[in-house]
Amino acid sequence: MPEFSSDGVRIAFLDAPAVEQDRREPILLIHGFASNLHINWVNPRWVETLTRAGRRVVAFDNRGHGSSQKLYSPEAYHTSLMAADARSLLDHLAIGAADVMGYSMGARIAAYLALANPGRVRSLILGGLGDHLVNGVGLPLGIAHAMEAPSLDDLVDPTQRLFRRFADQTKSDRAALAACIRGSRQTLTRDEVARIACPALVAVGTNDEIAGDPHILAAMFAHGEALAIPGRDHNLAVGDKVFKAGTLDFLERRA
Repeated sequence: MPEFSSDGVRIAFLDAPAVEQDRREPILLIHGFASNLHINWVNPRWVETLTRAGRRVVAFDNRGHGSSQKLYSPEAYHTSLMAADARSLLDHLAIGAADVMGYSMGARIAAYLALANPGRVRSLILGGLGDHLVNGVGLPLGIAHAMEAPSLDDLVDPTQRLFRRFADQTKSDRAALAACIRGSRQTLTRDEVARIACPALVAVGTNDEIAGDPHILAAMFAHGEALAIPGRDHNLAVGDKVFKAGTLDFLERRA
């Protein structure tokens, strides 16, 4: 996998061309906590879906995740720094502006990217994150403790067990993930969300107990809309066909 340096941090990325070359508009994908670009976007066939729809797909492993560099200071994971990695990748690939889709923590990063760099984001798709972008941070701080526990058997909280099991399955660097959870707990204000002028789609599973309300967040955007993903929780919504169909429709209407 190719890599580049984002202000000294080594970031691994994927750059997949559109299947049909009549459209080459890029879309940048930002994965969630404890995941990576393959688990979040390749395996659920998002990359295939989007490239077949004529999109150039760019995705990367967030710092501390996947094949990117691991950092162990919480300060290294401030959401603004992680958004700067995304902007740096666009710079590295000479992409002036892109549609941007993030999931969960990746959605928070995407919103920070759009706020700080309005000219670089044509539209915003926030999956797995509703009004907790403003009214809370979504993932509980206890997940950091779950990453540091001697084993899964030492945990009883269902959310802690869920993320520890996921981190073990993905063979993640749990110390880096603990630092990430502690350092990336920033929120935006309602006024900041309102300043994001590009079209925004907020997509959340109806059984998601982590993300917050998508309708409340969508109403904060200047041009926001909500998409409910029926019967899906925080993890199962990622590759859902309703999410994919709604995203493709949103992108076509944005275009």
